[in-house]
Amino acid sequence: DKNVKVIFVNIFGGIVRCDLIAEGIINAAKNIQNICPIVVRLQGNRADQAAAILSQSGLQIVAENDFLTAAKRAVELSQQ
Repeated sequence: DKNVKVIFVNIFGGIVRCDLIAEGIINAAKNIQNICPIVVRLQGNRADQAAAILSQSGLQIVAENDFLTAAKRAVELSQQ
């Protein structure tokens, strides 16, 4: 959808490993042409590893630890 300016993903991974979620986000993003920026906030099991995976992906993915910070970043990116 050309009207989508940013994707905001907020997940609390209690049982699910956040690093696996991060890899899934990256795989999905690689399969979409002209994808908009993605802001991701993952909390839970292996969240630190997930943030590193997202940051090193080379894609337009921003990893944030705090919900409010992530939401503000998503708004900022949507206005660019």
